Amino acid sequence: MTAVASPPPAATEHAVSGLPRSILFLCGQNAIRSPMAELLARRVLPASTFVASAGVRTGERDPFVDAVLAEAGLSLGNRHPRSLDELEDDYFDLIVTLAPEAHHRALEMTRSMAIDVEYWPTADPTTATGTREQILSAYRDVRERLARRIAERFAPLAASPPRE
Repeated sequence: MTAVASPPPAATEHAVSGLPRSILFLCGQNAIRSPMAELLARRVLPASTFVASAGVRTGERDPFVDAVLAEAGLSLGNRHPRSLDELEDDYFDLIVTLAPEAHHRALEMTRSMAIDVEYWPTADPTTATGTREQILSAYRDVRERLARRIAERFAPLAASPPRE
């Protein structure tokens, strides 16, 4: 009689819930939308879910992102924008694209792979003009829309308590 090892608890949790084990948020420069989505998803998903973000190319860190994340009690810390080429791992169960350019790149990348790709069209807040407060309002809108979409998509599946 041969003993059969049972899968680790995290693997079972993901299989039962339908929750992806690894998620990549992808946008144009990994400066605004995808790092926001990464932090917001980490707040909702169990620690056993690997969450990352990247851009089609590397952008510059945006101080408005830091400001609106701080309002929500989140911080990028020392993290800087990174491109797909800079990722340590290139296999994800799900890639969520937040910009048309990122969506096209993800579809090209995954053409022969069993990876789900979802397109969540997300406005680029850098197009906002006006006062500092008006510009911050555009960034807050992106943050809130992403938070809502992440909660709708993943919270019902997250069986474990979210990470702290």
